[in-house]
This record gives sequence, structure tokens and C-alpha cells, in this order.
Amino acid sequence: MDRRSFLKNTALGGGAAVAASALAAPAYAQGKRTLTMVTTWGRGLAGVFDAAQRVADNINGMADGDLTVEVKGAGELVGAFEVFDAVTAGQADMYHGADYYFVGQHPSYAFFTSVPFGMTAQELVNWYYHGDGAAFHDELGQIFGLKSFLAGNTGAQAGGWYSKEINGPEDFNGLKFRMPGLGGKALGKLGASVQNIPGAEVYQALASGAIDGTEWIGPWADEKAGFQEITKTYYAAGFHEPGAGLSVATNRDVFEGLSPAHQKVIEIASAEAHQWNLSQFLANNGAALQRLQAGGVKVMEFPDSVWDAFGAASKEVMDENMGDDLFKKIHDSAMKSMKSSSGWQNLSSGVYTAQRDRVLG
Repeated sequence: MDRRSFLKNTALGGGAAVAASALAAPAYAQGKRTLTMVTTWGRGLAGVFDAAQRVADNINGMADGDLTVEVKGAGELVGAFEVFDAVTAGQADMYHGADYYFVGQHPSYAFFTSVPFGMTAQELVNWYYHGDGAAFHDELGQIFGLKSFLAGNTGAQAGGWYSKEINGPEDFNGLKFRMPGLGGKALGKLGASVQNIPGAEVYQALASGAIDGTEWIGPWADEKAGFQEITKTYYAAGFHEPGAGLSVATNRDVFEGLSPAHQKVIEIASAEAHQWNLSQFLANNGAALQRLQAGGVKVMEFPDSVWDAFGAASKEVMDENMGDDLFKKIHDSAMKSMKSSSGWQNLSSGVYTAQRDRVLG
């Protein structure tokens, strides 16, 4: 019998009916349980590893010792980009990471981190919690045997660190650049040699010249990573991750073997970590940017010609995936929600912050 199906009501007698009812009831694991969480993050990576640890701490605190999560940094049990397969195979119980690392499994996973010219952090949660986002995340999870929740957000990510200034789209031709997800595929359309390197390995790749530039997150996490020691050319605004979500995914059999209370603990622990992590990044970025500038970092903005090239390349990448029915459904849902959210935000908070900054100088 399918483990998700329900027994039909039959003409069984009393004792048999009780037995049938018992068979229909899910068998939840009894007693104390420890889950192993693997991550795409090197231990101690500012912000992103913090988000994974926050989820674990939340679960450990709320479950009162009956459910415990042990966090493993990238490489401690499996490699950074091996966590998806480890959890689907049951080698680990859950992962924390950026789901766009797994576009090779399905391109739709990009939407639950970020797609180029996609949603801000606020727009993402609008869609996720009050639109179709969470349901689509679950639909993807059912394909791969996962139960997923948003569990962190970096906010808008910087355009990145470069060994030279970018004056036009042609400057990307032959540039060795680290950028994951569909944003990386868009840079490839401009002629860049795009690398997907785990976060803990990026500094060494940049320092050695293996790459000519990298995006990471934003001023605070970038300063912690030390990229300013290698180059002083920094682009503050990027097209690739305007509000990058992070996720927790639990092996679905493991998740369904937990009690409803513990399932809810994981859900709430993840949601709290999302908001806590987003505010962590946003609270630290401003002061970090000032320190970077005081240390000689030149903060720049891409010219319009580059933004236009980013846009054309991004559209091409998105169009290439529209033949996948699930990708198209998720894309259309996300874009509809984004347009609806941004329409009001631009007229209200967008105008307000511009006028506030003008009035207050």
C-alpha cells in the first residue's frame, strides 16, 4: 500500500476496524532522535553558516531534547555540492544551502535562491508564504524525496570583486568569474568563463589568479572573507541575486517519520532563521561598506550598457528553460507575484526612502 494513502472505510466489525485504523495511523519515531545536517558552507562562513546553525539551535531549543540537530560544515561529512545527493540518498538527514547550487537536478531550484532580475528578499517571501512559492518548493521536493523550507536570506547581493574595471559588456569576454546558478549561465552568454566554486574555496581561487573575479554576498560577508586584500575594485549592485534565499531540506522519509509537533518545529525554526539571517546581513552591511571604503576599496556601478547586456543574457537563459513545464509554471507564478508586489512597493516605500534620504540629506 502507498504509504501516503488512507485506508478506505469498509464494513469491518469493531475489532477489525480498530486494527485497520491502527494500520492507517502513521508510525512516528519514538524517543530521542538526532538528525545530521550537512551544509554547503564551510564552518564559520559569515552569515550563511550562521543561518544553518540558527536553524539547528532553534530546533534543539524548541524540541526540548527530544529532537537534536548536529551541523556539519562543508567537507566534514560530504562536500559542499554533494549535500543534495547525500540527503536524497539517506546518507544525511537534512541539508542547509542555497538551492540554486542544484539547478543540475532541476533548473526550477534557482527560484528558491534567486534568479537574475528576480525577486528581492521581501518579494520572495511574499510569493513564498502568500502565493504559490511554498507549494512549488514542496512539489519539487516530492520529486527528489525532500521536504524543504526557506531558512535564511542574504538580501541583495553585490555585483562582485574584479581584477579590472568593467566598462562595457565586452570586458566579460574571457573573464574567469565565480558565479553559481542561472546568473552564472547569463554571464557565460557574455563570454565569461564561469566557475562554480564553494564559498570556502573562493578566496584562494581569487588570490591565486585561478579566477579574475567573484561575487560572494555583500560588504559584511565579503569583508570577513578578505577579498579586499586581493583587489580594490568592487561593484555594489548586481543583477544575479537581488534577494538570495537559503533553504533547509529534510529527507522526506525522515521528515514523515517525525511527529507532527517535530515537523512543525522544523518549519518554524526555518522561518525564524530566515528573518533573523536577513536582518543579520542588512544590519552589518552598512558599517562594513564604510570600512571597506576607508581601506581603499573603490565602490563602483556597472554602466547601463552592461545592465542591458545582463538583461538580454538573463532573458535568453530563462527562455532556454521554458520548455520544462514545471519551470514555466514556477517562473510565471513568481513573475506575476513579483510584479504585483513591486507595483505597490515602488509607489510607497520606494518613493518614501528616496524622499527621506533627500530631505534628511
